[in-house]
Amino acid sequence: MTTWNRRTFLRTSAQAATLCAMPALHHTPLSATSRVPGPGETNAFPRGFHWGASTSAMQVEGSPYADGGGRSIWAAYEAVSGNIKDGSTNWVADDEYHRYAEDIGHMSELDINAYRFSISWPRVLPQGKGQPNEAALAYYDKLIDALLAAKITPFVTVYHFDYPDALQQQGGWLNADSSKWLADYAHLVASRFSDRVSNWLTINEPNILWGFGAEAGAMPPALKLESAQLAQGCHNLLLGHGRSVQAIRAAAKKPVKVGLPFAGTLSLPASNSAQDIAAARNASFSVEKRAIIPLQPAMIMMNNSWWLDPIYLGHYPTEGYKLFPSAEKLATPADMRLIHQPVDYCAINLYFAPTVKAGADGKPELVPDSPNAPRSHYGWAITPELLYWAPKFLAERYKKPVLITENGISLADAPAADGKVHDPQRTAFLNSYLGAFKRAHQEGVPLAGYFHWSLLDNWEFSQGYLERFGLIYVDRNTQKRIVKDSAFRYKEIIQTNGASL
Repeated sequence: MTTWNRRTFLRTSAQAATLCAMPALHHTPLSATSRVPGPGETNAFPRGFHWGASTSAMQVEGSPYADGGGRSIWAAYEAVSGNIKDGSTNWVADDEYHRYAEDIGHMSELDINAYRFSISWPRVLPQGKGQPNEAALAYYDKLIDALLAAKITPFVTVYHFDYPDALQQQGGWLNADSSKWLADYAHLVASRFSDRVSNWLTINEPNILWGFGAEAGAMPPALKLESAQLAQGCHNLLLGHGRSVQAIRAAAKKPVKVGLPFAGTLSLPASNSAQDIAAARNASFSVEKRAIIPLQPAMIMMNNSWWLDPIYLGHYPTEGYKLFPSAEKLATPADMRLIHQPVDYCAINLYFAPTVKAGADGKPELVPDSPNAPRSHYGWAITPELLYWAPKFLAERYKKPVLITENGISLADAPAADGKVHDPQRTAFLNSYLGAFKRAHQEGVPLAGYFHWSLLDNWEFSQGYLERFGLIYVDRNTQKRIVKDSAFRYKEIIQTNGASL
């Protein structure tokens, strides 16, 4: 039986073939969006573009209970046999809790100018609220100061999957006070760090944490709720985002930028015809119970507009009330104003996407993947043009600069006889995906930055240590770091601001 988890929501059920040749990009410009690039833009990304790498506390820090840290909802989940594919825990992970200085040194070596990391909620607030853990706050002080000393801009994710178990015992996201708990925590960390941190992200992938945690029961808190409770929890998460934006801005000691990193489930057009593009756009923002790829269990949480329209447009998409009839009563004017707080960019996590075409009635029809389609070690299809079409569709609908907060590929990386890690597939991945992203910029799509997932090979939640997404190889026995070949290619791209693509 397939276990669906955080990173298998877009995984094909077919065997995980190793990645082969990269597909060619289509470079036919669209007359509706094409423009002549401005001075210096032809071969470069915007000035001030953030070239970064991402991690999360649970996946790299290790030592979750050190210095008074508390339990997250993953503690009980990972103790159940079979929930973590390789039987591992995150108690060691990459030991960044002790090795952050070494990893910042590697980022400096690679000219990475921005680092997205999360602050562990249960490390800082062992009970989820109340008295903070000063030792934890002091750790993040040291991390932030070291990043700034290295001229690396910190991007802080407030909440990245590590929900405090103490709050789950009080009902979690179904508790009427849950949005205030998150906002209080956001206010605490912004009060402490906003003198040095200007870029904040509220909730990582709410559609994943709630869809797989509360609809599919495939990650903690491992619930299988009905529509009304799913809608209530979703609404409370969105309220938590809105209240957190308010809290961060209220606590900020200098100007800040705020967003929400969302797991994008967009679609690609089969051709550049107007009909296929319209079909892909419609598929990207429809609200329906669906599987993103064939044989994946259909889920009502796996869509974009039900989550994003309230944040950026101030209302739920009306078609969604067919799936969530109870949500119409939740969507009071006061609540929607609270959710619809001003944000500074459309932050999005992108990996791959299905392809659709316009059917005879104009409605989207799924185009099956070729049996020989290139795939990652994880089994995900390689679809570079996602980084063209997704930013284009998102910017058109939500009128915000696009910030890619995650994008990467898992491979079966291992050191070669020369002691180095040669990963030409990841290098090809970077070239093709960032080439598509560059095309979006050249056609006028506003872009703010790109964060590769991940800086390090890490603990991939339900997959444990089976998948390697990092630019830096980590030996699980010794914690030795080896910078992969692809990381040096990423450095070349950064140094030229994309001109070398």
